[in-house]
Amino acid sequence: MAELLNYDEDTLVKEQGYDDHFHDHHHGDRFKSGFIGHYIFSMDHKMIAKQFLITGMFWALIGAAMSIIFRMQLGFPEESMTWIKPLLGKWIVVDPATGIGSLAPEFYYALVTMHGTILVFFVLTAGLSGTFSNLLIPLQLGARDMASPFMNMLSYWFFFLAGAVMFYSLFVSTGPFAGGWTAYPPLSALPQASDGSGPGMTLWLLSLTLFVVSVLLGGINYITTVLNLRTKGMSLWRMPLTIWAFFVTAILGLLSFPVLVSGFLMLMCDRGLGTSFFLSEIFVNGEALPNVGGSPILYQHLFWFLGHPEVYIIILPAMGLVSEVLSVHARKPIFGYKAMVYSIMAIGFLSFIVWAHHMFMSGVNPMISNFFVVFTLIIAVPSAVKVFNWITTLYGGNIRLNTPMLFSIGFVSMFISGGLTGIFLGNSAIDIQMHDTYFVVAHFHIVMGVAAFFGMFAGIYHWFPKMYGRFMNETLGKIHFWGTMIGAYAVFWPMHYIGMAGVPRRYYRFDSFDAFKDFTLMNQFITIAAIVVFAVQVLFVVNFFYSIWYGRKMKTKNPWGATTLEWTTDIEPGHGNWEGNIPSVHRWAYDYGKDGHEFIPQYVPLQEGETDSH
Repeated sequence: MAELLNYDEDTLVKEQGYDDHFHDHHHGDRFKSGFIGHYIFSMDHKMIAKQFLITGMFWALIGAAMSIIFRMQLGFPEESMTWIKPLLGKWIVVDPATGIGSLAPEFYYALVTMHGTILVFFVLTAGLSGTFSNLLIPLQLGARDMASPFMNMLSYWFFFLAGAVMFYSLFVSTGPFAGGWTAYPPLSALPQASDGSGPGMTLWLLSLTLFVVSVLLGGINYITTVLNLRTKGMSLWRMPLTIWAFFVTAILGLLSFPVLVSGFLMLMCDRGLGTSFFLSEIFVNGEALPNVGGSPILYQHLFWFLGHPEVYIIILPAMGLVSEVLSVHARKPIFGYKAMVYSIMAIGFLSFIVWAHHMFMSGVNPMISNFFVVFTLIIAVPSAVKVFNWITTLYGGNIRLNTPMLFSIGFVSMFISGGLTGIFLGNSAIDIQMHDTYFVVAHFHIVMGVAAFFGMFAGIYHWFPKMYGRFMNETLGKIHFWGTMIGAYAVFWPMHYIGMAGVPRRYYRFDSFDAFKDFTLMNQFITIAAIVVFAVQVLFVVNFFYSIWYGRKMKTKNPWGATTLEWTTDIEPGHGNWEGNIPSVHRWAYDYGKDGHEFIPQYVPLQEGETDSH
């Protein structure tokens, strides 16, 4: 064993390697056609991962900036916002008597709608899963590329096109869609319902339909690659937990997103063709519309059948990344590998039978609600298994408290604190009191929003050297972590209390209500904390782009001392990943602290009498 660990890695790969008859000239040279071929219309999964990541970062800044604007309206409704009028134009309404400019109420709802849409779909779905599924699936499985590099390229460009349409919708004269990111009818089904239900809504539907095409193209590719392109020896039970998470996530997307498109198609018909899928007995300005027989509740079922798996499409990749980072930087095998895999599968299955816990207030039969309460509480069990295994992996480990590790530990903290409040909301009797209050906002932002971002940040800091051959600045990274960790709790923890006091979400301002005036100072505190968190994210973006060109260079292939295959490629791998043969796999992905060795890579053969540890 000692001899093998000290053996020249390249020689070992060549001797033990698995040759799939894919050579660089077969793919690599074909796409070395200048800037456009290499950076824009690339079919290399690593470049496509970077495209998803940087596009997702662009959208994250836009979505976060929107939240800052509407938080300022909530926290300081009496303060003038004329300073932002050059950017927002007519959406800042100036009182001629006082000269005070405030956000137009209809634009407030547009900002809330677009903020939710952008963060859920463009950042935490495409930006997170699109980046790391593309980067890690071929590298960690020992594949030259995705099963279909061309489809992979198309998946990014459909995402880009969806983003372009959504961006255009921000500038139409009637404003972007303003009916909530869930797009409930009748507001979304009637173009005449409000300015925000007009052309902006049509563009919103078109954009998200293109986005779903991107998700489906990517998901088919990820599933096919995992099933068909694993290197020699890479059985399913030797795959890292990252790959298991991406694999199940792709399956969830493939099964749930088409249901959303069916709902969108019916919405388009209601809007433009006079159908009545979701409309019945509607009056607009005192005039009865001819639509009869539709059910807005049907749309809610279609939306949330996607909407709840979507929560796990967002959080499962983050769970996979965190599992890998915790093991590497605790220098310990992941605790309960098979239990972790089974919990990922259980979460994926159960996510399809809990959607109506979003609909306890919609008038569904209470007996049906009980069914969804039971399964909602059951889904907490595999989540708890994962939390227990993460904490046990950390316990007694030789922990490196670097930036990726800090974000991984922060993820566990956020997932616990956000997940516990979900148990309250999953109970229909309690949800009736909490529904549409800030308690709901606090819950899903912590468990789905902030926790997923923490997993994403852990992955970026950990795999940045593999993407760019350099390290991000560690000092700026730790400032980023502590600012985000403290700031996120300062933003969302008080929301639980004002939610329990009955303060409703989606209100334009609270100073007109005697019942809610007492929370003025807390609203101001939340707004200031949100501004601080946003500023820290700008620092991260500066660190990211600065480090691409000026960060500390990676000197060795495996700087973290990890066991997985991506660290056996060159420091800056070309298209095809491995120069010679692909390494074969002989053991699971988490041999840390075994037989007196700090770590044993997956390509090292088992010795006589040695067993595959899991």
